[in-house]
Amino acid sequence: MARPKSPTLTEAELRLMNVVWSRKRATVGEVVDALQGKPVLAYTTVLTTLRILETKGYLRHTKEGRAFIYEPLIGRKEASSKAIRSLVSRFFGGSPAQLVMNLLEDEVIDERELQHIKKRISESE
Repeated sequence: MARPKSPTLTEAELRLMNVVWSRKRATVGEVVDALQGKPVLAYTTVLTTLRILETKGYLRHTKEGRAFIYEPLIGRKEASSKAIRSLVSRFFGGSPAQLVMNLLEDEVIDERELQHIKKRISESE
């Protein structure tokens, strides 16, 4: 049975999107060359993943000569917001407050970050 398609970015997709976001536009070969670390991805794997990202609405391509040039349709901030909304929906019953409470209970937050959070809450009120 096939795994259901994720509307948010998988780890592999995020890795490729980070390359396209940083370059603003890239060919498959440029993405392959820019990927660093393990695992090394084959050209065909990168091509398939870029096509999946296009189907999901994260990228579009144009053709220049024989090359397809991929460009982001969704920025990093929008993608991260989409992922957080999905996380809140899946794990916290749609409650952002439950996510925040979980973070405050489970994570060590330094004083500077805590002050920033308090300031943002105050600004939201």
